[in-house]
Parts: sequence; C-alpha cells; structure tokens
Amino acid sequence: MRSRLAAAAIFLAGFVQWADASDQWVPVRDVSLEVQSGSPVDFSTVLPNGAIDADHRLVAGEGGRLAYAKSPEKPLRMLCASLAWSPASGGFPDHDGAERYARQLALHGYNIARLHFSDASLMVGRQKDFDFDPETLDRIHYLLAALKRNGIYWIIDGLSSPRGAYGGYDDRWDANGDLKLRLHLDEGASAHWRTLQEKFLGRVNPYTGVAPIRDDALALVILANENGIEFDSVVHERPGEPAYDKALAGPFNDWLAKRYGSTDALSRAWEGIDDDERLETGTVRLPPDRYADSTRMRDLQAFFSDVERASAARMSKVLRDLGYRGLISTYNNWPIVQTALSRRDLEGVTMNTYHDWVGGYAPGSALLQVSSIADGANYMRMIAAARWLGKPFIVSEYDHLFWNRYRYEAGLVMPAYASLQGWDVLCRHGHGPIVLAYGEPYPHKKAMLPYAIALDPVARAGETLAALLYRRGDVATSGISIPFAVRGEEDLGEDMQAREPERLTELALIGGIGLAPADRVDDAVGVAQPRMQGAGEVLAALRDSGPLAHDNQTDTERGIYESDTGQIRLDRRAGQLRVSASATEAAAFSSLREPIDLGVLRIEQADGDGLVALSAIDHQPSLAKSRRMLLIFATDARNSGMVFRDSEEKVIEDFGTLPVLVRKGYVDLALSRGAARWKISPVGLDGAVYPPVRSGAGPVAFRLSNDTPYGPTTYFLLELEDG
Repeated sequence: MRSRLAAAAIFLAGFVQWADASDQWVPVRDVSLEVQSGSPVDFSTVLPNGAIDADHRLVAGEGGRLAYAKSPEKPLRMLCASLAWSPASGGFPDHDGAERYARQLALHGYNIARLHFSDASLMVGRQKDFDFDPETLDRIHYLLAALKRNGIYWIIDGLSSPRGAYGGYDDRWDANGDLKLRLHLDEGASAHWRTLQEKFLGRVNPYTGVAPIRDDALALVILANENGIEFDSVVHERPGEPAYDKALAGPFNDWLAKRYGSTDALSRAWEGIDDDERLETGTVRLPPDRYADSTRMRDLQAFFSDVERASAARMSKVLRDLGYRGLISTYNNWPIVQTALSRRDLEGVTMNTYHDWVGGYAPGSALLQVSSIADGANYMRMIAAARWLGKPFIVSEYDHLFWNRYRYEAGLVMPAYASLQGWDVLCRHGHGPIVLAYGEPYPHKKAMLPYAIALDPVARAGETLAALLYRRGDVATSGISIPFAVRGEEDLGEDMQAREPERLTELALIGGIGLAPADRVDDAVGVAQPRMQGAGEVLAALRDSGPLAHDNQTDTERGIYESDTGQIRLDRRAGQLRVSASATEAAAFSSLREPIDLGVLRIEQADGDGLVALSAIDHQPSLAKSRRMLLIFATDARNSGMVFRDSEEKVIEDFGTLPVLVRKGYVDLALSRGAARWKISPVGLDGAVYPPVRSGAGPVAFRLSNDTPYGPTTYFLLELEDG
C-alpha cells in the first residue's frame, strides 16, 4: 500500500505542477491561419516562385548543387513542405482546398514539396492490389497541378508504406510489412514496386496533361523511404526473436561462397566458425546480436552494401526506362559507415534526422527534454557527415520534436547550418507544414502532436525564419570544404553501428564537411582514414593553410564554435546559438546571464529561454538600412489540459486539446540605430497587423511581451521612419 501511495504522489506531482504553472500560459485566439497577401509573413515577393518548365527543371549543376537546367552554374536553395497526410490528419484536400493550400505554401516561402505515404493514402480500404481509391488519386493529381502552378516542385517517394500497393491491409502507416526488405531479395517484390511506379508516377495526370514521371516539376524520387537493410531489421526486431530476418540467410551464404569459395577459407578469415556451419550447404548463420562486434558482422555489412547498391541501380533503371530525367536517391536515414558506402553511387543523397525522437502518441510515450545546442547540434552533424561531396544533398526529414521545451532551437539550428553547409533542400517533417485554420475535425488536428508542426506556433515561427535564413540565403555558405576520406569496404569495422566520430563531426559547426573518395582527399586539410585525427588538428591545418582565419574564435575544449564566415557562433556551455548576418540577426538561448550583442540587435535580458530574430523584409540588403523588419519571439507552446506523468514533463499521459497555449515571456531589446519615429506592432499567426504596442523616437529600445492585447503571437512588425 505504501508503494502505491508513493507512486500516486509522483503521478499527481505532474498535475500539481501543471496547475501551479497554468497562469504562465495564454490561449491562442487566432482561428484562421491563412496568410493574406502583403502581410509581414507573406514572402511571395521576397522569395518569388517562378514558372516550372524545361528551362527551369532542377538538375545537379556545377559542383553538384541543385540548379535550373538553363543555368547550372547558379545553385538554388529549396525550402521543402512535407506533405505526409493520412486520413487521421485529413488526407489530401479537395480541389478548392488544394488551390488555397498550394497558394499558402508559396506565400510562406516554400518552393518544393515532398509527398510521403501517398501509396498508403491511395490504398486505404482497398482489397485488391493497385486498386487505387479514385477520389484520392484525383485529389493527388489536382494537388500536384496546383503546386506546379504556384512554382512548387515535387519530391515523391517511390514507396513509403511497407504494405506498398497490396490490397487487404488496414495498417499501412505501421511498420508491420516486409516489402522494404523483400525489395532487395525478391523478384516478386521488385515487380510489385515497378508496377506501382507505372500505375502512379507513369499515369497521365489529367490536370497537367503529362505523367508525373515525365513532368518538369518532379525533381527527385526517393526509391523507398528508409529502406536500408540494417535499419529495416532494427524496426522489425522483437524481443526473443533473431536480430536479422531469416530471408537474409540464403543470399548471405551465396555472397560468402562467391567471396571465400570454401568453408575452410571462410573459417580462416573469421578465425573460426561453428562446426555445423558450412558454405557448401548454405548453413552459415547470421549474427545473433547486431551490437556484438565480430568479423562475421563486418562481412554482413559488406554484404548489405553490395545488395543495396545493386537494388538502387536496378530500381533506378526502372524509372529511367519510364522516361524519368530527374534526380534519384534512397537509403535516406541511418548515418552509419555501412550505409554511407551504399549511398556512394547515388545521384543525390537524402537524409532524415531528429532531435529528441518520439516513437508514438500513446500515453507513456517519452522524450528526453534535452537541448540540441547543449549537444552541439548533433542531429545536424550526423547527417552532415553522411553527405557525399559533389552531389546534391537533400534533408528529406528533420525535426526537433514537440513537446521538447527547447524546440525553438530548430528554427535557428537547422536553417543556419544547412546554409553554412550548402545543402540543397531542407524539409522539416510533419503531416503538413501549415494548416488553413485551427479546429479541423480530424484526430491529428485536434491537438498539437509530434510530427504535426502546422499547429505549433513555435515550429511555425522556426519555419518562417528558415525561409529567410536558408532559402533567401541570409546565412552564407562556408568557404571551407573538409572532406572525410572514404576508401571503400576496407573502412568497415566489426561494429555494425559505427558512424563518423562526434569529435570530428564538430567540424560541421565551422565549415562544410562531407565524404569523398580517399584518392581525392588532401590529408593536410581533410580527415584521413582511419579516423585518428581530432578536430583540433584539422582546424590547426586549416589555419596554417589559410582557409580558416587565425582569429576564428572556435575553442573545442570550451565548447565554442564559430563558423568560418563569422556569422554563426554556438556556445554549448552557455546554451546559446547566435547568428549575425547582414539581413537577419538571431539568437536561441536557454540562459541569458548577460546581454547578447548581435550587431544591430542587442538582447538585453529575458525572463526565460527562447528564440529572438530580426529580419529585413523590405528588400533592403541589411538591417542597418531596413525600415521594415520582422521580429520573431518564440518561447514554448502546449495544448490545453496537457498532462504528464512526471514533474520533468518527459512522459506524456494526455496530449490535451485545442486551443494551443503559448508560454508568456518578455525580452528587452535595443537597436544600435535610432529613428525619427519607430513603432512595433503585433502580427497575428495569420499575418494580420494589429495596432502598435510600443513606439518612440530616437533610440530604439523596448520591452517586448508575446502576450499582446490581441492574443499571444510569435511575430511583430518593427517599422522605422528616418528624419
């Protein structure tokens, strides 16, 4: 009984904390979220989308950067809208909704969209193979046409659901099917995938007059989402069952037989095998534990890479034979050494990454409640080290997930470093990046959830900032490229989970990094194989040879990293990331013990953690000259009635409901320039500009609260008038 009472007290502590803290949270009043033309968050003139035609087809241009076919020498940056709709989030919109939605995406600054799990949507409730729901197919076709009319290109998964287009399944968004594994091993599965491409991508869209696969708007096909063999095995591993599917055993034995020729040769290479294992009878076993290092595991990695490269080549040929001319990629997660080898032949590299990942929505789901700045933006660095230099690099999914209280960091961390790295596409993952209004009658739209960034004012503020920092190019690309040498299979060790060392991926906080063939890497300014160097040695070499200035303030021992451009500074111990660029200055901070001077903008003090950013939005080249600026102030947000099982708010009990609540906060700000007159006006989440809450003449300095007379918001318009 005593233990039960103690457990109850711990459980109720979450309720008590919530009740005590409730006066810190204010409900969002906005209902419509459709941005009107000309509002401060309408970026359609700052970031206009052009016509999509043969001249403007996206290609791998000079240096492996995305560019228009007519101007391959001019690299592009593509801000991606993730469209991962399901019936639970409303599905694909009708024609009127598609027109409004596509227009809104353009206003928000998106110029490419990724259709994810469209195969699942097409097959909901269908009992026969490839019996696509006709209304869903029509809606997808219309949406594609609407996106194209608004200058928004397409990324489409060749396969998202492990159920593919097989009929008779009601778990298409779950990980129960084995199709992704069988694509590597089974001709029947390969034929199924080929037919899916023919019937979906190869079918003429009545609203464009051309099949998507031959449309200039289709920029990239991801052959199958997250279909690496090792990752698929992790997803399907169950307690008490083998680590690897038995379907791999036969092909692995065949591969070993070709490599070693005899059981004796294999035994010598592995320094012994069990007496009942023989190549001649195909009885060599798969490793029983993926986390136990061994020579057997080393060969399994080499086998996986060979199979995966062959699969990608075979599936790519299917698309080319259907007339596809765009980019092709696959194996878009799991940044281990083995998958890096599988990606080396791809035309473009796609990667997914998450900070503080959440596995589901059920009560008891948990996250860590840790900062991404405190770990040096590790989720960004992991995928930076998976890039192959000289190829387009596409972030097909990323997020700093709700309900992590530090997720305001994502709006600065990922777009700033994506810009520094010179990445080509940036896609924050969710059901959709926007909604047209709060209160839609769908299960996943009744409250903020992980992977539902559209309802989250904090995530939406981050996407707004990303449009400026990343797509507009406010943060410059690094002048440094640090190659990590790759020899090939000899780089594989006995650890299946081995990845690039964190002590070396820290270099991504200073300049561009990526993989390159070892024979093209200068050891003086690159990272040799094996990975014996430290970041300090590489930085010293860069300083000595000239690419990195001697006064660069990076100090890895103190956890301080300054980009070679001088625009980005990350301080792990202080929990701060600063960006000082000409047209945008911003800071994300978990603590503010002293003022942050960004150049034009100075953050004097704050009553808590958050994100503050100031951006020119009047076509002026800098904040020093701008007279119309967008100010972003993001703290935290949660649902009404949200309940946790613990006082640290790591374990969810109930997500609650709308309306969304924003954590009240204030910051004291000052500009290094004055004005004859100035005013600051709240901007609603729909872009509506409200009467000023602060004004003055001369020095520009004010306390800014996100709890305005018109409701809480993350946006403000700062206007200056010169005398």
